[in-house]
Amino acid sequence: MIPQISQAPGLVQLVLTFLDTLKQEGFTGDTATSYADRLIMSTDNSIYQLLPDAVVFPRSTADVALIARLAGEERFESLVFAPRGGGTGTNGQSLNRGIVVDMSRHMKRILEINTEEGWVKVEAGVIKDQLNAYLKPYGYFFSPELSTSNRATLGGMINTDASGQGSLVYGKTSDHVLGLRAVLLGGDILDTREMPVELAEQLAQQQGAEGNIYRVVLDRCRQQRQLILDKFPKLNRFLTGYDLRHVLSDDLQQFDLTRLLCGAEGTLAFITEARLDITPIPKVRRLVNIKYDSFDSALRNAPFMVEAKALSVETVDSKVLNLAKEDIVWHSVSELISDVPDKEMLGLNMVEFAGNDKALIDGQVDSLCERLETLMAEGQGGVIGYQLCNDVGGIERIYGMRKKAVGLLGNAKGRAKPLPFVEDTAVPPENLADYIVEFRALLDSHNLSYGMFGHVDAGVLHVRPALDMCDPQQEILMKKVSDEVVTLTARYGGLLWGEHGKGFRAEYSPAFFGEELYSELRRIKAAFDPANRLNPGKICAPIGVDDPMLKVDAVKRGTWDRQIPISVRSDWRGAMECNGNGLCFNFDVNSPMCPSMKITSNRMHSPKGRATLTREWLRLLAEQGVDPLVLEKQLPSKGISLRGMIQRTRNSWHARRGEYDFSHEVKEAMSGCLACKACSTQCPIKIDVPGFRSRFLQLYHTRYLRPVSDYLVATVESYAPLMAIAPKTFNFFLRQRWVGALSKRQLGMVDLPLLSSPTLKQQLSKHRSATTTLEQLEQMSAEQRAQHVLVVQDPFTSYYEAQLIGDFVQLIDRLGFTPVVLPFSPNGKAQHVKGFLQQFARTAQKTSDFLNRVAQLDLPMVGVDPALVLCYRDEYRQVLGDKRGDFNVQLVHEWLQNALVDRDIQPVSGEAWYLFGHCTEVTALPGSIKQWETIFSRFGAKLESISVGCCGMAGTYGHETKNLENSLGIFELSWQKALQKLPRQRCLASGYSCRSQVKRLEGSGMRHPLQALLEIV
Repeated sequence: MIPQISQAPGLVQLVLTFLDTLKQEGFTGDTATSYADRLIMSTDNSIYQLLPDAVVFPRSTADVALIARLAGEERFESLVFAPRGGGTGTNGQSLNRGIVVDMSRHMKRILEINTEEGWVKVEAGVIKDQLNAYLKPYGYFFSPELSTSNRATLGGMINTDASGQGSLVYGKTSDHVLGLRAVLLGGDILDTREMPVELAEQLAQQQGAEGNIYRVVLDRCRQQRQLILDKFPKLNRFLTGYDLRHVLSDDLQQFDLTRLLCGAEGTLAFITEARLDITPIPKVRRLVNIKYDSFDSALRNAPFMVEAKALSVETVDSKVLNLAKEDIVWHSVSELISDVPDKEMLGLNMVEFAGNDKALIDGQVDSLCERLETLMAEGQGGVIGYQLCNDVGGIERIYGMRKKAVGLLGNAKGRAKPLPFVEDTAVPPENLADYIVEFRALLDSHNLSYGMFGHVDAGVLHVRPALDMCDPQQEILMKKVSDEVVTLTARYGGLLWGEHGKGFRAEYSPAFFGEELYSELRRIKAAFDPANRLNPGKICAPIGVDDPMLKVDAVKRGTWDRQIPISVRSDWRGAMECNGNGLCFNFDVNSPMCPSMKITSNRMHSPKGRATLTREWLRLLAEQGVDPLVLEKQLPSKGISLRGMIQRTRNSWHARRGEYDFSHEVKEAMSGCLACKACSTQCPIKIDVPGFRSRFLQLYHTRYLRPVSDYLVATVESYAPLMAIAPKTFNFFLRQRWVGALSKRQLGMVDLPLLSSPTLKQQLSKHRSATTTLEQLEQMSAEQRAQHVLVVQDPFTSYYEAQLIGDFVQLIDRLGFTPVVLPFSPNGKAQHVKGFLQQFARTAQKTSDFLNRVAQLDLPMVGVDPALVLCYRDEYRQVLGDKRGDFNVQLVHEWLQNALVDRDIQPVSGEAWYLFGHCTEVTALPGSIKQWETIFSRFGAKLESISVGCCGMAGTYGHETKNLENSLGIFELSWQKALQKLPRQRCLASGYSCRSQVKRLEGSGMRHPLQALLEIV
């Protein structure tokens, strides 16, 4: 039995008083003080971990102003605040103690667009890709790019002055910010924009906080103008935080306070709204993927790409490429970046040309390609091949691979992982190749492996040395490497923070700025935040305040993780190796990962959130001397004792009365998971939440009782066959309202599905598929059973959708094969989902033994439901290992693809069909949609894939009362909208859960693609 974890870091009474007062004063947002909520905000995409005292989620500028006004009261003067956006920073920019003000949950409205003047007004929580999706119909986009664009907020981009691919042409975020609405501590609203210096001088005459800010900034920027010009490097990535260089225009006639706030990392004010310059989408785009025999060749070849007037030049090394090739993302780009025969590709330059003049762009591309052909013919420059991509969709897929590659580095094998702490250095592009030679020599001298990629056109290369932060000696080495890189970068006239802000690296600021200019930054900080209460420890402390900066060698995630025994860390890899890249925060409702995060907007209900809580749970168990691996081995093989039941009952009674146990907070996060497994393939680290979730649930329920619904779900494969004996009787009761009410109240289940009537047995009573036995098949010769196809049953389609299995049997018949329906053998998926792992192991072993016996016949075994078939491949292998055997159950499309290989593709005719893929299937088998399209084309039918996320049912998740609201909400996010635009009778779904959800909510169901084929054949 796991112990109670009753100790959690305490709450500060003054913080609680502040939050209570906030609510009383009319705050409309959310507040959070639980240990779980605070833990989620203690990490970002960096190596650091810093626990805040509380989190607030404002809904508007008015809410933020209320926070700031209360903070200005004398009784709360000791509280500090840290603004937060998407939490994708790689250097701890948003991590701090005190109260985190998270803009991402509610402040994500696009307020206004003016296409005539070319600007848009947004709230700080709007995500970059969300804005571009909104702008696309207008023919515009927000041009600053970054790899985390599908979850990074614009407020975060502004606060770090983010930039990435294309910055040589498009510049940084600050180059596109026309004005900001910011809230100062005390509650004053500051609206910034470019203005004549004369107007700024008038504002500086005013009394109050705003007037003082204008006075100080005008005075310091004028007095130190020459020093600023001399000290700021002549780089595309200028010295952000605070950008004194661009407050005044070059002719000193214009003044813009906006440039100070961009890159200030929330140390000056709360940015709540922004007016942004938007760029017309180029009409012509071309991408040339140039392949090299070495990474050094790719680097040294880059300047000539820039001279060719390219929009951008992105470089990737072999380590990043190889990790991408092992990931699901490579499926989408493999044809666009193919291997060179008899050559090893060790570097790649992705060179883009874009504009509106097609002839000009094509001429530039042709000129580049001619030059490449010459280099290849002469064996120069290390060029071994190139490919041209003219398709915008293909270009976006390639950049999608490049973006995901950032996170994929965290999936490198071994305990040492490539880490972001010196990854955004910037040097003059002409110095980059030599700089990188020395950089690599520096890392090689410490015997470190690393991955490299970046924007060579701007002189920025992302270098992530591999270190194990759980090893104290490697943590020391991390600081040593950091110091050495600072020295090296300064020698080449570069910056340590060319792209991702300073964060915990602010301790190096005095060396880069010089003491005199650094003092000027402190004066600016004092004008905005004299008491050092906004994100203290970042950028600089205000003049007159000697608070220390946060340090590069501050407490890290590894500092806490190393308290967990190595054996536990290795065995619970899924939770331990999450690197915080946050891809699970993707805003796109059509993306399958992560439905619970999308519907709740609560990061606790994301793979990263669940991994964070599980890591801390394991650490707290270790703190009490408890090893979960030992507990798992000690679990009773049969039932529980009376004594154990009494203990669980008592513990559950105390829990209902409010007794604290951190395990309850972890359980809450796990209960929201739909077990769709999208994270196991879509996450760059492939953390597989359902895998460690089931293990947690198994251990959690050694201490606490299970709800009745758990047993009802886990035993469905036991009672469904019995109920199918008399389906009409059971359906009669299931249709009664009082039964539904009783089920909802007592069992925690709603909308229970009706059994199939007639049953599968009745439908196939006269068909040979149901009468042929396994023994008969075993007695046949190989020639006699050559055309047989074995149908593997699952509990949902066989007992609740029997018509589908009947139709599959007919389809097999029509295609000239002989179907045989195998006896039903439980799959156990539901047991795994609910954490009945011992029972699942027994079920899996029994069914594996049966299917291995069947596999000896060397006949195709085919299952219909993706979730159940993929369980054979994944969960069975996890639990049984080698005992699983080598049997293979195919999905319908996998069998059809082979069975129809000799059938020619027919001319397309008739109305199109529309396929809604099952989320587990399309993420685990990304080629499945394309395979279905090919299958339909062999019969002259057109099949179009509809991009949707999760349907919200996910097995029995949507039938559980506590999940009903979220289940309906998830369906509305993407499925409902897509279905409303299409003819229902032409819509198909491959998953039982999906069809069940549509039938429940829309009144009429959808068919499986095989049923459409049956109609076509």
